[in-house]
Amino acid sequence: MKSITTSLMFVGEQAGKAEEAIRFYTSLFPGSQITDIQRYGAGEHEPEGSTKMARFRINGTEFLALDSHLDHQFNFTPSMSLYVECESSSEIEEAFRALADGGSELMPLDNYGFSQKFGWLKDRYGVSWQLNLSD
Repeated sequence: MKSITTSLMFVGEQAGKAEEAIRFYTSLFPGSQITDIQRYGAGEHEPEGSTKMARFRINGTEFLALDSHLDHQFNFTPSMSLYVECESSSEIEEAFRALADGGSELMPLDNYGFSQKFGWLKDRYGVSWQLNLSD
């Protein structure tokens, strides 16, 4: 086995927003970058210019992203989420606020006993995030 990488497929209402989402994510977290974006060309089975495959890193972890305008019977689910360990209160509050803008809070930032500050949300693209303040 060569590697395992999380892949985010933007479908339904989010189809066509993969590049927008990854530009947002890489702007939010330090040490992040888009390493490659391949786009569909004219005459291919997806709209021209949409993301065929993108590779990006968030704080050193590689992800893939793509658009699919096909009629899928699924979308992102909160049961699979990106878990982020934050190092300061200001870092977790800023990230939570930015990710929640246009999305929805599943668990507001709070002390839940297992963590002094934890929050779970779904961002405007439908991707679920868990943010935790490290001890």
